[in-house]
Amino acid sequence: MPANHHLTEEEEKLTWNKQHALGAEALSKIINSMQGFYVKAAQYADALSVFTDDVDPLPFEVIKGLIAKELLVKRGEKFDDVFEEFDEVPLGAASIAQVHRAVLTEKYGKKEVAVKVQYPSIEDKLMGDIANLKQIAKVLRGVDLPIDFYAVFTELEEQLTDEFDFEAEAESMERMHQIFTTGEDGARRESPVVTPRPVPTLVSKRVLVMDYLNGVPLSRATDEMKRKGIAADGVEAKLFVRKVLKSLTTAFGWSILESGFFHADAHPGNIFILDDKRIGLIDFGQVKQVNSDYREALAKVILALDERKSDVDPADLERIGNSAEGLGIKLKDNVPAHGQAAVVMWLFDGSVETFPNGYDESEISPNSPVKAMKDFNKDLVLLARSTVLVKGLAKRFGIRWSLSKEWAPIAKRVLTGSNEQPVEDQSHKNKLLRLKSWVKKKATQILTNLAVPIRMRILSTVLSRQRKQDEKLSTAREKRREGGQK
Repeated sequence: MPANHHLTEEEEKLTWNKQHALGAEALSKIINSMQGFYVKAAQYADALSVFTDDVDPLPFEVIKGLIAKELLVKRGEKFDDVFEEFDEVPLGAASIAQVHRAVLTEKYGKKEVAVKVQYPSIEDKLMGDIANLKQIAKVLRGVDLPIDFYAVFTELEEQLTDEFDFEAEAESMERMHQIFTTGEDGARRESPVVTPRPVPTLVSKRVLVMDYLNGVPLSRATDEMKRKGIAADGVEAKLFVRKVLKSLTTAFGWSILESGFFHADAHPGNIFILDDKRIGLIDFGQVKQVNSDYREALAKVILALDERKSDVDPADLERIGNSAEGLGIKLKDNVPAHGQAAVVMWLFDGSVETFPNGYDESEISPNSPVKAMKDFNKDLVLLARSTVLVKGLAKRFGIRWSLSKEWAPIAKRVLTGSNEQPVEDQSHKNKLLRLKSWVKKKATQILTNLAVPIRMRILSTVLSRQRKQDEKLSTAREKRREGGQK
């Protein structure tokens, strides 16, 4: 290229994208060769989303030997005594384990299952990796980074300790199932997501046999839509994304606010789009329990956001900021006013278009609310994974989604304690639940069997109604802003 040649803006963009792709590919190879925590850490970066559920797997003979050693020998059983079928090619291979589809023998119920097998010696390797990253992050604490990575790695170090114990994971799966299917009042309720349950007699510290969920991870959903001829910007896709958002928002809201016990490893590889169009949530190796004080502090933040009259009114922002102090958010010196309010608006309300005092929605912007944080409670690290996941999914499809609006009714129940119901009310609620589930199943079957033109017309009507609701909310927000500016 001649020395005096200047790249056009388009050429600069293409050159940068090419170099970015080459760099990501090189980093991909390095991370895959190192595995361990570097794969787990890479799950945080969109550019490296391949690592959420796609690592080079171990050979089948090695996996078979591990299952025998960890699960079968002490029971005096052989491989064929337990498994009638066992797929040699894994469903997925992630940072600490890989998963295979199998069918149990008649003795164990002849059911289809997923078998999760932990890599040998991965615990020592991964914990060594995280210790190294903590040291690096500690040195960089004085550098102007968008977030305190030392605090992030410290919290993850604590959480990952439990991820190597599959017996503890099985207990977490059962507890999460209970949270999703039973309200605080003891009444049954329809779970917003499908979660696998363990096979109680086939669990050890390093091998976990559980229900098989037939579907594809969210990380591969776009490819699946292309395969089925569904346009990513079409009516069916947008309606389904809203269903995913609603399901995840409800699941995270119930678990975080009601019980304080929640899935702490939320990423697209752990969320499944099932063949029957339900939403699945898997991998309960990382869970988090927050205390009642923290739940109440979060509930106050959610209500303060939901009840604000404006995005710019000083009184509203002051109230939101005061409530955010309960989450342990501390700001750097000399940052613009209302930084705490901006942080929780960024975390819990994706409908906000204009942030107060010049704060910017983009996480990498110099004016990002995230960069205004000096310190934060470590409980916020894993909680934020759930909120950022939902927010990112909504943004990708152009949907302004407010977690605070969706969680406000739950937050009110948490703060008022209004959960008790008479026994007869619970019985009536259970009957309505069964009826609702039956109607939903029938409606789905009918809609699926309709001719494509009719189905698309119905879906277009539903999407149009939802858009009108969004427009009403947007208009209301605009009026609140105008009211706050007067």
